[in-house]
Amino acid sequence: MRRSPCFTIPALLLAAACAAPPAPTAATASSAGGNLAPNANLVVEGIPPIPMSLVAEVEKYTDFRGHSFVDWHPTQREMLVAHRKQGSNTPQLFRLRSPMGVLEPLTEGSEPVTSGSFEPIQGRYIVFERDVGGNEASQLYRLDLDTRAVTLLTSRDERAELNTWLHRSSRAVVSTVPLDRTAQGGRRSEITTTLWLLDPMLPEAKRKLAELPGPGWFVASASKDDRTLALGRYISAAESQVWLLDLESGQRRQLLPEPGNTAKSTHYPGDFSADGAALYVVSDREGEFSEFMRYELASRRITRVTAHIPWDVNGGSVAVDGSLIALRVNVDGTEALCLFDGRSLAEKAAPGLRNLPNGSVRSVQFHRRLNQISLAINSAQGPSQVFSMDPVSGQVQQWTRAEAAPGIDTSRFADQGIVRWPSFDGRSISGLISRPPARFSGKRPVLISIHGGPEAQAQTGFLGRNQYYVQELGAVLIQPNVRGSSGYGKSFLKLDDGMRREDSVKDIGALLDWIAGQPDLDPQRVVVMGGSYGGYMSLAVSTHYADRIAGALDIVGISHFVTFLEATESYRRDLRRVEYGDERDPAMRAFLDRISPLANAHRIRKPLFVVQGKNDPRVPVGEAEQIVAKARANGTPVWYLRAENEGHGFARKENADFQFYATIQFLRSTLLK
Repeated sequence: MRRSPCFTIPALLLAAACAAPPAPTAATASSAGGNLAPNANLVVEGIPPIPMSLVAEVEKYTDFRGHSFVDWHPTQREMLVAHRKQGSNTPQLFRLRSPMGVLEPLTEGSEPVTSGSFEPIQGRYIVFERDVGGNEASQLYRLDLDTRAVTLLTSRDERAELNTWLHRSSRAVVSTVPLDRTAQGGRRSEITTTLWLLDPMLPEAKRKLAELPGPGWFVASASKDDRTLALGRYISAAESQVWLLDLESGQRRQLLPEPGNTAKSTHYPGDFSADGAALYVVSDREGEFSEFMRYELASRRITRVTAHIPWDVNGGSVAVDGSLIALRVNVDGTEALCLFDGRSLAEKAAPGLRNLPNGSVRSVQFHRRLNQISLAINSAQGPSQVFSMDPVSGQVQQWTRAEAAPGIDTSRFADQGIVRWPSFDGRSISGLISRPPARFSGKRPVLISIHGGPEAQAQTGFLGRNQYYVQELGAVLIQPNVRGSSGYGKSFLKLDDGMRREDSVKDIGALLDWIAGQPDLDPQRVVVMGGSYGGYMSLAVSTHYADRIAGALDIVGISHFVTFLEATESYRRDLRRVEYGDERDPAMRAFLDRISPLANAHRIRKPLFVVQGKNDPRVPVGEAEQIVAKARANGTPVWYLRAENEGHGFARKENADFQFYATIQFLRSTLLK
């Protein structure tokens, strides 16, 4: 859900022929014999019983609870935040009326709710987004703050998203895309994105603004006179466009890159300037990194605001009066806050920057009327906490405090370090490293955790449950940023495209070489894990370097690129083809088949743990089922955990807890034996 006046640069707008699944293992209703029984939504295969003694030992690492900033109230100094309260299974939305005040629950239920927005004129109601069972077929709902009545605003046959609000009325711009379940034959050859003008109090009177060809479209903002929308069109991580749409006529025109400019670069729209003369954009058109720019609509002149900063601008917010700009800059995996004068466009050394706590700034938003900036800060010492800053006085106030179970002192958790190693082609690859406390002596086992995307980045911050592996198992955790990761320039981002897909796997091979040369690390005890694209990487490492690892964890990962591309939701398919290759091309199809882990499953010889959500629209459940069946047929020990009420990862605490306990058992049987 996107709201003005802030913008976020999407790393991925929405980052396989299924084998017949094996018969589910029945889950018992209660714990027996001192073991933890899976809940009724979990299918458990090959996983040994989890002793209640293990649960009692480690469950304190399952209850870290931070707070995410969601929205400012339009007239009052109060917020919407997302939080999972103690004893709850899912995060929900809360109203916070003052710093460190009581959280007032707004949403409830078994489905998580983490995004929403106040009605922008008086804050009479909120509009929030919710899906079912992790299927990402999100719907919009209106919640009336006086009565707490909830009203569905959109059709369940489409995926809906609130993009932005108009400035002079309580009308929202909503985008929708069709779902495969409504298509004849279950798939669509073409996708369209429809934009609607919606009054949440009169949803039946919504007006169609435009029907746009293909997926990847989003609305960043409306002009101050509510006549024009700034549209973004995401084509790939290396290419995107900015368009303008006339609200009255529905006519659109391409702004950036200029028609006729064939150079591939990224262009993301932000807010219009307060006087309506310019549009703020973020683009890498002038170099390796994404810069914040001002585009003059009349003269088409572009002013590079952050050309002096050799890092990506990841997002930010512009004050409503245009006087100040707050930007999040990704400095080697840590997001720092930078302030700029909105008129001179010069960087400001604001006093409040010195008063901020250490950590990575994950969100920033100006209040619509008050001179306040909200900040969500995440650090190694605690999950996300929300602060406000007065940019003039420099006063910083804490609004929320992260919570942990008794017996956990998060202040003792050490910051991540950065390590670098040479890869097969001499290129330097980097990653984050977390080392265990000094009480662990001798050569330490290593857990390599690979991020998804692939156009994402391992960033500094709170490790959550992963801290158990470092603090209690004494493992060294390495989070590599292999080629294809964001944050290191657009050339680095493209190094794994097309036929170079396995070069990123070779980066992990080079990391294994580096581990073997470290006096304090044990190259005989290395486990690799990852989710989504990181799950593919874990499987690929299992096929290429089986003799150099002790085991692998694949979480919602791709096992075969062709079956994945053929079965992922249609609104994602073309976006993913740009990254991985078009399986309809015979040469590319043959290449994708040859490198896919499923085609090389006979090489997987070390224990494998596969985790999957049944309702995953991104990496469908068939990707997990087929690699489990193939690896087992080869005699490889395979643990399999499937949740019937989850999608692309486990969002419910009870499911995530069981996965965590099983992962500890897996690591103890591989890393510590």
